[in-house]
Amino acid sequence: MKIKSVNFARVSTREQAEEGYSLPAQEKLLKDHSDKNGFAIIKKFSVPESASGKQERKLFNELLDYIYKHPEIKIVVCEKVDRITRNFKDAVKLDDWLNEDEARQIHFVKQNLVIHKNARSHEKFQWDIYLALARQYSNNLSEETRKGLDEKAAQGWFPGNHKRGYRSIGDAGHKIWVQDDTPQSELKFIKLAFEWYDSCNYTTMNLGKALFKEGWISSTGKPISKSEIHKLLKDPFYCGKFIWHDKIYPGKHTAIISAELFDRVQERIQRKYKDGKYVKHKFLFGNGLMGCQNCEKAFTWEVQKGHHYGHCTAHGNKCTQKRYIKESEVETKVLGVLDGLIIEDPEVLEWVRLALKESHSDEIDYHASVMSDLDNKRKHLEKKLDKLYEDRIDEKISKDFYERNAQKSETELNDVIEAIEKHTKANIDYKKLGINIFELSQRGREIYENKALMEEKRELLNFVFSNIQVNGDQLIPTLHNGFEIVASRAKSGDWLRDMDSNHDRQIQSLSSCR
Repeated sequence: MKIKSVNFARVSTREQAEEGYSLPAQEKLLKDHSDKNGFAIIKKFSVPESASGKQERKLFNELLDYIYKHPEIKIVVCEKVDRITRNFKDAVKLDDWLNEDEARQIHFVKQNLVIHKNARSHEKFQWDIYLALARQYSNNLSEETRKGLDEKAAQGWFPGNHKRGYRSIGDAGHKIWVQDDTPQSELKFIKLAFEWYDSCNYTTMNLGKALFKEGWISSTGKPISKSEIHKLLKDPFYCGKFIWHDKIYPGKHTAIISAELFDRVQERIQRKYKDGKYVKHKFLFGNGLMGCQNCEKAFTWEVQKGHHYGHCTAHGNKCTQKRYIKESEVETKVLGVLDGLIIEDPEVLEWVRLALKESHSDEIDYHASVMSDLDNKRKHLEKKLDKLYEDRIDEKISKDFYERNAQKSETELNDVIEAIEKHTKANIDYKKLGINIFELSQRGREIYENKALMEEKRELLNFVFSNIQVNGDQLIPTLHNGFEIVASRAKSGDWLRDMDSNHDRQIQSLSSCR
């Protein structure tokens, strides 16, 4: 009886999927691997990577649901690690599935890697490294997207998704905000809200009810809530400005109230407002990096006499952990953890170098594939625009047809050019990552202490640690991106006995359980 398996394929770009260029080749690779090892393919999953994020998430969740509903399936076959996930949370879900049954395996064909519950330490480390580097590539793309949104904000256009009384027009990445002139527009009620509140005859409690009588009804058929009214009255968007990443920007959209009216409302609502940034304290171990082991609540931080102290958010309520912990104490202990990453054995060091090089080579192939597809798309659109121009000059097409199709193609071309720039920058940043992993495992303390800015230190900590829990005076760190394997093996050096991985022997062992 053959072992039951599923195949998971994901191509680099939507163009590859539509043109049938890469997907069939990938599916054939997975089928050949399954046939060679005697697997019975029960189901196939295929998706283009550049499809919407919702489509990617949907297919991955369908895969998980399917393999959990069919426990007889023991094998998932995929081309490479980055084809099944570039997300650490998804990798944890796959790891949970593997750990529930020793017979379960994930085969990454091109990387000659088989992961299972009892996989050797260096194989799990290799999986972590592949995942970390692939995820960093995606993170760099996200970073370039964020930079684009920041640039849009600097140009005077709010990069967000929704503002009451306004609507956005234009294609994705080129949207601008205009006042909503439809019969259902909330614009007149928003203006009334500011004017009535400024009159001192209303509070945020009764303002919504008063506007309800005027016809402003929420989607549930009730008056606009107090919290929504409060949020709206604090929003400078309506006086021609907007907040993006805690900074105030002058907007190019048309205001509906004056800056003077907005300032008077702020004075009454007792919220300090000024151009520039709202004053916020930033903490080295804030934003969810640290938590309480007793109640699993996040730690919160505050300033006392010039020093930063953290404590459990359930402090004084249900949690028995009452102690405040000083930031400098945490930092000292974290540096001790970084010291524990140092690998003394030169042979193990050489193996880590090799694993990083192989991962980098694999990601270079991915980048080259994406860039090739985008460049082909760019050339295709440029030729299309040239042909439209020639046809219009020769009067083969009407002016209306030319303008409509030229505008559409120009928008698509701009999007492709932006994508090329993002992937180019992501690849440049990515090349530094493999070196960073190696350097951090060997010189973590030195690198950390040389970081001048707190943001740089936080970036380093978030790369090494997924979470740091506190129990009294003890710190219980959870490392990721391969560092947990480094920490557990750094001093013992017992990777060496595992380096001769034999995937065929693993498959044969599984086959004996048929």
